[in-house]
Amino acid sequence: MKQTYDIHVRSVDPLIPPKELAERLPMTEAANATVADAREIVQNILSGEDKRMLAIVGPCSIHDESMAYEYAERLKKVHEKMKDRVLLVMRVYFEKPRTIMGWKGLINDPHMDGTFDIETGLHLGRKILLRINEMGLPVATEMLEPITPQYIADLVAWASIGARTTESQTHRQMASGLSMPVGYKNATDGNLDIAIQAMTAAQHPHSFLGIDYNGQTCVINTNGNPFGHIILRGGRSGPNYDPASVQEASRLLERSGLNNSIMVDCSHANSNKDHRNQSGVCESVLQQRVNGNENLIGFMLESNLKEGNQPLPKDLSTLKYGVSVTDACLGWEQTEKLLDEVYQGLGT
Repeated sequence: MKQTYDIHVRSVDPLIPPKELAERLPMTEAANATVADAREIVQNILSGEDKRMLAIVGPCSIHDESMAYEYAERLKKVHEKMKDRVLLVMRVYFEKPRTIMGWKGLINDPHMDGTFDIETGLHLGRKILLRINEMGLPVATEMLEPITPQYIADLVAWASIGARTTESQTHRQMASGLSMPVGYKNATDGNLDIAIQAMTAAQHPHSFLGIDYNGQTCVINTNGNPFGHIILRGGRSGPNYDPASVQEASRLLERSGLNNSIMVDCSHANSNKDHRNQSGVCESVLQQRVNGNENLIGFMLESNLKEGNQPLPKDLSTLKYGVSVTDACLGWEQTEKLLDEVYQGLGT
Protein backbone atom coordinates (compact mmCIF):
# COMPACT_ATOMS: atom_id res chain seq x y z
CA MET A 1 0.00 0.00 0.00
CA LYS A 2 1.04 3.57 -0.61
CA GLN A 3 1.78 5.70 2.45
CA THR A 4 -1.12 8.06 3.16
CA TYR A 5 0.02 9.74 6.39
CA ASP A 6 2.92 12.05 7.43
CA ILE A 7 3.78 12.59 3.78
CA HIS A 8 4.97 16.14 4.44
CA VAL A 9 6.22 15.55 8.01
CA ARG A 10 10.01 15.63 8.33
CA SER A 11 10.17 14.21 11.87
CA VAL A 12 8.21 13.91 15.11
CA ASP A 13 10.05 14.77 18.33
CA PRO A 14 8.68 13.68 21.73
CA LEU A 15 8.17 16.53 24.20
CA ILE A 16 8.48 16.67 27.97
CA PRO A 17 5.05 16.39 29.69
CA PRO A 18 3.80 19.57 31.43
CA LYS A 19 3.86 17.82 34.81
CA GLU A 20 7.52 16.92 34.49
CA LEU A 21 8.51 20.46 33.53
CA ALA A 22 6.53 21.82 36.48
CA GLU A 23 8.35 19.38 38.78
CA ARG A 24 11.70 20.66 37.49
CA LEU A 25 10.59 24.29 37.91
CA PRO A 26 7.92 24.13 40.62
CA MET A 27 5.61 26.93 41.65
CA THR A 28 6.87 28.67 44.79
CA GLU A 29 4.81 30.34 47.51
CA ALA A 30 6.08 33.79 46.50
CA ALA A 31 5.23 33.27 42.82
CA ASN A 32 1.86 31.76 43.68
CA ALA A 33 0.91 34.76 45.80
CA THR A 34 1.86 37.15 42.98
CA VAL A 35 -0.24 35.29 40.41
CA ALA A 36 -3.27 34.72 42.63
CA ASP A 37 -3.36 38.28 43.97
CA ALA A 38 -2.98 39.86 40.52
CA ARG A 39 -5.69 37.68 38.97
CA GLU A 40 -8.10 38.68 41.74
CA ILE A 41 -7.31 42.38 41.27
CA VAL A 42 -7.84 42.13 37.49
CA GLN A 43 -11.17 40.38 38.04
CA ASN A 44 -12.21 43.14 40.44
CA ILE A 45 -11.13 45.80 37.94
CA LEU A 46 -13.31 44.14 35.30
CA SER A 47 -16.28 44.01 37.67
CA GLY A 48 -15.81 47.65 38.69
CA GLU A 49 -15.13 46.79 42.34
CA ASP A 50 -11.52 47.96 42.01
CA LYS A 51 -11.09 51.42 40.45
CA ARG A 52 -7.43 51.01 39.58
CA MET A 53 -6.33 50.95 35.95
CA LEU A 54 -4.66 47.89 34.45
CA ALA A 55 -1.41 48.52 32.55
CA ILE A 56 0.22 45.75 30.48
CA VAL A 57 3.74 47.05 29.87
CA GLY A 58 6.86 45.42 28.50
CA PRO A 59 8.79 44.20 25.47
CA CYS A 60 7.03 43.24 22.26
CA SER A 61 8.76 39.88 22.73
CA ILE A 62 11.29 38.36 25.09
CA HIS A 63 14.45 37.08 23.41
CA ASP A 64 17.11 37.57 26.09
CA GLU A 65 16.80 36.13 29.60
CA SER A 66 19.06 38.63 31.36
CA MET A 67 17.36 41.52 29.57
CA ALA A 68 13.98 40.24 30.78
CA TYR A 69 15.16 40.23 34.39
CA GLU A 70 16.72 43.69 34.17
CA TYR A 71 13.51 45.11 32.70
CA ALA A 72 11.43 43.34 35.36
CA GLU A 73 13.55 44.76 38.17
CA ARG A 74 13.05 48.29 36.83
CA LEU A 75 9.32 47.81 36.29
CA LYS A 76 8.91 46.34 39.77
CA LYS A 77 10.15 49.59 41.31
CA VAL A 78 7.59 51.55 39.28
CA HIS A 79 4.93 48.97 40.19
CA GLU A 80 5.50 49.64 43.89
CA LYS A 81 5.10 53.41 43.39
CA MET A 82 1.92 53.10 41.30
CA LYS A 83 0.05 50.20 42.86
CA ASP A 84 -2.52 52.34 44.68
CA ARG A 85 -3.79 53.68 41.32
CA VAL A 86 -2.49 51.26 38.67
CA LEU A 87 -1.88 47.52 38.55
CA LEU A 88 1.27 47.11 36.46
CA VAL A 89 1.62 43.71 34.78
CA MET A 90 4.76 42.96 32.79
CA ARG A 91 4.30 41.95 29.18
CA VAL A 92 6.27 38.67 28.85
CA TYR A 93 5.46 37.44 25.35
CA PHE A 94 7.12 34.22 24.17
CA GLU A 95 5.02 33.32 21.09
CA LYS A 96 4.81 35.61 18.09
CA PRO A 97 2.20 35.15 15.36
CA ARG A 98 3.70 35.81 11.94
CA THR A 99 1.80 37.14 8.94
CA ILE A 100 4.00 35.05 6.62
CA MET A 101 7.40 34.09 8.08
CA GLY A 102 9.78 35.31 10.78
CA TRP A 103 11.07 34.47 14.24
CA LYS A 104 8.23 32.79 16.13
CA GLY A 105 9.39 33.62 19.63
CA LEU A 106 11.44 32.28 22.52
CA ILE A 107 9.41 29.12 23.10
CA ASN A 108 9.38 28.09 19.45
CA ASP A 109 12.97 29.00 18.60
CA PRO A 110 14.95 29.90 21.76
CA HIS A 111 18.35 29.83 20.03
CA MET A 112 17.07 32.18 17.30
CA ASP A 113 18.71 30.05 14.62
CA GLY A 114 15.89 28.02 13.12
CA THR A 115 16.62 24.89 15.20
CA PHE A 116 13.20 25.09 16.91
CA ASP A 117 14.36 23.57 20.21
CA ILE A 118 10.89 23.89 21.70
CA GLU A 119 11.61 21.84 24.82
CA THR A 120 14.42 24.21 25.76
CA GLY A 121 12.11 27.12 24.93
CA LEU A 122 9.40 25.84 27.27
CA HIS A 123 11.95 25.32 30.04
CA LEU A 124 13.42 28.80 29.59
CA GLY A 125 9.99 30.42 29.32
CA ARG A 126 8.78 28.82 32.55
CA LYS A 127 12.03 29.76 34.30
CA ILE A 128 11.64 33.42 33.32
CA LEU A 129 7.99 33.56 34.38
CA LEU A 130 8.79 31.94 37.70
CA ARG A 131 11.61 34.34 38.54
CA ILE A 132 9.67 37.49 37.58
CA ASN A 133 6.69 36.37 39.68
CA GLU A 134 9.04 35.70 42.59
CA MET A 135 10.10 39.36 42.35
CA GLY A 136 6.47 40.23 43.12
CA LEU A 137 5.72 41.45 39.59
CA PRO A 138 2.76 39.76 37.81
CA VAL A 139 3.11 38.81 34.16
CA ALA A 140 0.98 38.80 31.01
CA THR A 141 1.38 36.86 27.79
CA GLU A 142 -0.37 36.04 24.54
CA MET A 143 -1.66 32.48 24.26
CA LEU A 144 -0.94 31.33 20.72
CA GLU A 145 -0.23 27.59 20.60
CA PRO A 146 -3.12 25.71 22.27
CA ILE A 147 -0.73 23.20 23.90
CA THR A 148 1.49 25.83 25.55
CA PRO A 149 -0.84 26.84 28.43
CA GLN A 150 -0.43 23.46 30.11
CA TYR A 151 3.26 24.30 30.56
CA ILE A 152 3.12 27.92 31.76
CA ALA A 153 -0.45 29.10 32.46
CA ASP A 154 -0.17 28.65 36.23
CA LEU A 155 2.36 31.51 36.23
CA VAL A 156 0.33 33.98 34.14
CA ALA A 157 -1.93 36.64 35.69
CA TRP A 158 -3.50 37.93 32.44
CA ALA A 159 -3.56 36.61 28.88
CA SER A 160 -4.50 37.92 25.47
CA ILE A 161 -5.88 36.39 22.31
CA GLY A 162 -4.32 38.23 19.40
CA ALA A 163 -5.84 39.99 16.41
CA ARG A 164 -4.88 37.16 14.05
CA THR A 165 -6.38 34.43 16.24
CA THR A 166 -9.46 36.02 17.81
CA GLU A 167 -11.61 34.56 15.03
CA SER A 168 -10.17 31.06 15.52
CA GLN A 169 -12.48 28.50 17.12
CA THR A 170 -9.42 26.74 18.56
CA HIS A 171 -8.40 29.86 20.47
CA ARG A 172 -11.92 30.66 21.65
CA GLN A 173 -12.20 27.13 23.04
CA MET A 174 -8.77 27.42 24.67
CA ALA A 175 -9.72 30.76 26.26
CA SER A 176 -12.84 29.17 27.75
CA GLY A 177 -10.59 26.98 29.88
CA LEU A 178 -7.84 29.43 30.82
CA SER A 179 -7.50 30.15 34.53
CA MET A 180 -6.81 33.87 34.20
CA PRO A 181 -8.69 36.88 32.77
CA VAL A 182 -8.36 37.20 28.99
CA GLY A 183 -8.31 40.21 26.67
CA TYR A 184 -9.59 39.77 23.10
CA LYS A 185 -8.14 42.02 20.41
CA ASN A 186 -10.17 43.35 17.53
CA ALA A 187 -9.26 41.85 14.14
CA THR A 188 -6.42 43.25 12.01
CA ASP A 189 -8.96 44.98 9.75
CA GLY A 190 -10.35 46.80 12.79
CA ASN A 191 -13.49 44.63 13.04
CA LEU A 192 -14.74 44.63 16.64
CA ASP A 193 -17.58 42.16 16.09
CA ILE A 194 -15.10 39.28 15.85
CA ALA A 195 -13.61 40.10 19.27
CA ILE A 196 -17.10 40.40 20.77
CA GLN A 197 -18.02 37.02 19.29
CA ALA A 198 -14.82 35.52 20.71
CA MET A 199 -15.50 36.92 24.16
CA THR A 200 -19.07 35.58 24.03
CA ALA A 201 -17.98 32.15 22.83
CA ALA A 202 -15.26 31.83 25.48
CA GLN A 203 -17.76 32.44 28.27
CA HIS A 204 -19.55 29.21 27.36
CA PRO A 205 -18.51 25.59 28.08
CA HIS A 206 -16.60 23.75 25.35
CA SER A 207 -15.19 20.28 24.70
CA PHE A 208 -12.17 19.97 22.46
CA LEU A 209 -8.98 18.00 21.87
CA GLY A 210 -5.87 18.83 23.88
CA ILE A 211 -3.36 17.38 26.30
CA ASP A 212 -3.58 16.92 30.05
CA TYR A 213 -0.91 17.62 32.68
CA ASN A 214 0.75 14.27 31.88
CA GLY A 215 0.94 15.05 28.17
CA GLN A 216 -1.79 12.57 27.30
CA THR A 217 -4.04 13.44 24.37
CA CYS A 218 -7.55 13.85 25.73
CA VAL A 219 -10.84 15.71 25.51
CA ILE A 220 -10.74 18.96 27.48
CA ASN A 221 -14.13 19.92 28.95
CA THR A 222 -14.35 23.54 30.14
CA ASN A 223 -16.81 25.59 32.19
CA GLY A 224 -16.28 28.80 30.22
CA ASN A 225 -14.23 31.82 31.29
CA PRO A 226 -16.35 34.72 32.64
CA PHE A 227 -13.41 37.11 32.99
CA GLY A 228 -12.94 38.68 29.57
CA HIS A 229 -12.68 42.12 28.01
CA ILE A 230 -12.07 43.80 24.67
CA ILE A 231 -8.76 45.27 23.49
CA LEU A 232 -8.89 48.05 20.91
CA ARG A 233 -5.71 47.90 18.79
CA GLY A 234 -6.83 49.70 15.64
CA GLY A 235 -6.79 48.12 12.19
CA ARG A 236 -6.41 48.72 8.49
CA SER A 237 -9.30 51.15 8.77
CA GLY A 238 -7.24 53.27 11.20
CA PRO A 239 -6.88 53.85 14.96
CA ASN A 240 -9.81 53.20 17.31
CA TYR A 241 -8.76 54.71 20.63
CA ASP A 242 -10.50 58.08 20.17
CA PRO A 243 -13.59 58.89 22.31
CA ALA A 244 -16.03 58.17 19.47
CA SER A 245 -14.51 54.74 18.81
CA VAL A 246 -14.46 53.88 22.51
CA GLN A 247 -18.11 54.91 22.85
CA GLU A 248 -19.04 52.77 19.84
CA ALA A 249 -17.22 49.80 21.38
CA SER A 250 -19.18 50.35 24.61
CA ARG A 251 -22.42 50.42 22.67
CA LEU A 252 -21.64 47.14 20.90
CA LEU A 253 -20.64 45.45 24.16
CA GLU A 254 -23.81 46.58 25.90
CA ARG A 255 -25.92 45.43 22.97
CA SER A 256 -24.30 41.99 23.27
CA GLY A 257 -24.88 41.85 27.03
CA LEU A 258 -21.16 41.67 27.75
CA ASN A 259 -18.88 43.19 30.34
CA ASN A 260 -18.31 46.79 29.21
CA SER A 261 -14.60 46.88 30.03
CA ILE A 262 -12.26 48.22 27.37
CA MET A 263 -8.46 48.22 27.13
CA VAL A 264 -6.53 50.18 24.52
CA ASP A 265 -3.41 48.80 22.89
CA CYS A 266 -1.29 51.92 22.39
CA SER A 267 0.84 50.20 19.76
CA HIS A 268 0.06 48.47 16.45
CA ALA A 269 -2.49 50.27 14.27
CA ASN A 270 -3.38 52.71 17.05
CA SER A 271 0.14 54.13 16.81
CA ASN A 272 0.25 53.78 13.03
CA LYS A 273 3.05 51.29 13.71
CA ASP A 274 5.30 54.07 14.99
CA HIS A 275 6.38 53.31 18.56
CA ARG A 276 6.86 57.01 19.30
CA ASN A 277 3.12 57.57 18.89
CA GLN A 278 2.29 55.32 21.82
CA SER A 279 2.69 58.22 24.23
CA GLY A 280 -0.05 60.24 22.52
CA VAL A 281 -2.41 57.26 22.50
CA CYS A 282 -1.78 56.62 26.19
CA GLU A 283 -2.33 60.29 27.05
CA SER A 284 -5.68 60.18 25.21
CA VAL A 285 -6.74 57.10 27.17
CA LEU A 286 -5.75 58.79 30.41
CA GLN A 287 -7.68 61.94 29.54
CA GLN A 288 -10.80 59.95 28.66
CA ARG A 289 -10.53 58.11 31.95
CA VAL A 290 -10.02 61.31 33.95
CA ASN A 291 -13.02 62.79 32.14
CA GLY A 292 -15.15 60.03 33.62
CA ASN A 293 -15.08 57.06 31.22
CA GLU A 294 -14.57 54.24 33.72
CA ASN A 295 -15.23 51.66 31.00
CA LEU A 296 -11.62 52.31 29.92
CA ILE A 297 -10.02 49.94 32.39
CA GLY A 298 -6.50 49.88 31.01
CA PHE A 299 -3.85 50.17 28.31
CA MET A 300 -0.97 48.26 26.75
CA LEU A 301 2.51 49.62 25.98
CA GLU A 302 5.33 48.00 24.02
CA SER A 303 8.45 49.04 25.89
CA ASN A 304 12.02 47.83 26.27
CA LEU A 305 15.28 48.87 27.87
CA LYS A 306 16.22 50.80 24.72
CA GLU A 307 14.13 52.47 22.04
CA GLY A 308 13.34 51.06 18.61
CA ASN A 309 14.05 47.63 17.18
CA GLN A 310 16.67 45.73 15.22
CA PRO A 311 16.66 43.05 12.51
CA LEU A 312 17.63 39.54 13.55
CA PRO A 313 21.25 39.17 12.33
CA LYS A 314 22.94 35.97 11.16
CA ASP A 315 25.68 36.62 13.71
CA LEU A 316 23.76 36.75 17.00
CA SER A 317 26.82 38.16 18.78
CA THR A 318 26.08 41.47 17.06
CA LEU A 319 22.63 41.82 18.67
CA LYS A 320 22.26 45.09 20.56
CA TYR A 321 21.39 44.53 24.20
CA GLY A 322 18.00 45.80 25.30
CA VAL A 323 16.62 46.38 21.80
CA SER A 324 13.56 44.55 20.43
CA VAL A 325 13.93 42.07 17.58
CA THR A 326 10.22 42.30 16.72
CA ASP A 327 8.09 45.47 16.95
CA ALA A 328 9.81 48.75 17.81
CA CYS A 329 9.38 49.74 21.46
CA LEU A 330 9.54 52.81 23.65
CA GLY A 331 12.81 53.11 25.57
CA TRP A 332 12.90 52.82 29.35
CA GLU A 333 13.23 56.55 30.08
CA GLN A 334 10.20 57.34 27.90
CA THR A 335 8.24 54.51 29.51
CA GLU A 336 9.00 55.59 33.06
CA LYS A 337 8.07 59.19 32.26
CA LEU A 338 4.80 58.16 30.61
CA LEU A 339 3.80 55.89 33.49
CA ASP A 340 4.50 58.69 35.94
CA GLU A 341 2.21 60.97 33.89
CA VAL A 342 -0.52 58.32 34.13
CA TYR A 343 -0.06 58.02 37.87
CA GLN A 344 -0.11 61.77 38.45
CA GLY A 345 -3.08 62.22 36.11
CA LEU A 346 -5.15 59.62 37.94
CA GLY A 347 -4.53 61.49 41.19
CA THR A 348 -6.05 64.75 40.00
